[in-house]
Amino acid sequence: MADDFTDTNAVELATELTIAWLGNPNTRTSAEEVPSFLGKMHETVSALLGAGAPAPVAEEASAEYVPAVSVRKSLASKDHIISMIDGKPYKTLRRHLATNGLTPEQYRERYNLKADYPMVSETYSESRRAMAKKIGLGRKPGAKVATTAKPKGVKAAKSAAAAHLSGE
Repeated sequence: MADDFTDTNAVELATELTIAWLGNPNTRTSAEEVPSFLGKMHETVSALLGAGAPAPVAEEASAEYVPAVSVRKSLASKDHIISMIDGKPYKTLRRHLATNGLTPEQYRERYNLKADYPMVSETYSESRRAMAKKIGLGRKPGAKVATTAKPKGVKAAKSAAAAHLSGE
């Protein structure tokens, strides 16, 4: 009796899904395709209603991730880090990981990386560091930023320019 109830629900759900699909103005289909689509919907809904065991098996299969590149190759260049997800180079992995639904910790755990595995390329990190030092970040309050002395006056500027051009 339970099978009849499940089968009836599967037919009703498949029918409602097919009607909704056909009701979409962007769906372009011929009358010959509708029965096959309804059959596929019925099979899918029946499988979803009747099967509870296959879900953990699929979860276990997706738990093992194969990296696109080796750890050594991912860190081979100072200009970029190669992602182990798709094998593409990135200056920083944070946004790439976020688009894939991962945090840096989850990424490191997924590919068995050490806790100190970098998320930013070395040259990008250095350029950001230099820029931060230039604008004065990281100084203690009240400390002055060391600047180069600029010549004052037109005469001083002309002599500095002449010295620069002559190579002195």
